[in-house]
Amino acid sequence: MKTSKIIFLLLAFALNIQAQEQQAQPTLEFVMELRVKLDQPYSVGKTARGQRNIIPITGGTFEGPKFKGEILSGGADYQLTDENTHRTEIEAIYSIRTDDGVNIHVRNAGLILFNSNGAYFVTTPRFEAPQGSKYDFLNNAIFVCKPGPPANGSLSLMIWMVK
Repeated sequence: MKTSKIIFLLLAFALNIQAQEQQAQPTLEFVMELRVKLDQPYSVGKTARGQRNIIPITGGTFEGPKFKGEILSGGADYQLTDENTHRTEIEAIYSIRTDDGVNIHVRNAGLILFNSNGAYFVTTPRFEAPQGSKYDFLNNAIFVCKPGPPANGSLSLMIWMVK
């Protein structure tokens, strides 16, 4: 296929997507609340990329309309902080296990920014669930996450699917 024809097809596809998006704005569907138990943070120190802090994830629970289960120990929240800008990049890597025994890997990356309006704290979790399982929907969507209210010494995280 000629390059000009491929470019034309890609442009037509993009314009079709754009027209559809103008008709319907995204909505959010609540998926789950995670109640994450954390251990004491420790620091690698100031690195070439900023202050590296690590917060071990020791367990917890999650629950939503379609499933619930436990957060497995062994994960961590890897934070990179620039103290001059009050900006922290976060990447939490951990696994969850549903009540029916299915393991799901989670990589939750985002940003915390402290400014005069308070704190901006938003992440975008990505899930790796077994293909063909009833949790396969987690593999094929975009999710957003914001902190929830404190929960018995655990970090509460609320997750929605973008529809």
